[in-house]
Amino acid sequence: MALPHSAAIPSCVGIVGWLPSPERQDIEDPAIDQDNEAQRTGSKPVLLSGGNPQIAKADGDAPVQAYIAAMPEWKRDIGRRLDALVVATVPGVRKCVRWNSPFYGVEGQGWFLSYHVFARYVRVTFFKGSSLHPMPPRVGKGKDQDSRWVDIQEDDFDEEQMAHWIAQAASIPGWDLR
Repeated sequence: MALPHSAAIPSCVGIVGWLPSPERQDIEDPAIDQDNEAQRTGSKPVLLSGGNPQIAKADGDAPVQAYIAAMPEWKRDIGRRLDALVVATVPGVRKCVRWNSPFYGVEGQGWFLSYHVFARYVRVTFFKGSSLHPMPPRVGKGKDQDSRWVDIQEDDFDEEQMAHWIAQAASIPGWDLR
């Protein structure tokens, strides 16, 4: 039974619970159409404030790789290293792009990590970071008191500590994008 467009739940949102197939052609998504147009015309993603790539929301590895490819300068290498570390640490990791940021999750548990480019660093956010040991150094302010993050600057990427946090974060229930 096909759902009307207004009732469709993007598959990235439904990592916990029912997931419509990403191959569904009967549910239109203008953001994906814009992304496909950029791929057909060869245009490069726009860089937003601080150099963060503007990538249309989409599920899977391809939009995450497009985001990483569009990251400026040394930050691109950080993005590649982060992605490789997550893939090596979390077998079967789920990926999507939302709010111009890559998200990583575990099927049935939710999303555990995201990152975002700023002018002087790449911010890695652990959605349940208050449960990690040691806790990542930065504390979220606002409605999500569980989030913690680390700002990675050029030549300041502790892969061993990051792998430890990634493994912990992936093993606990994460954030639901619904």
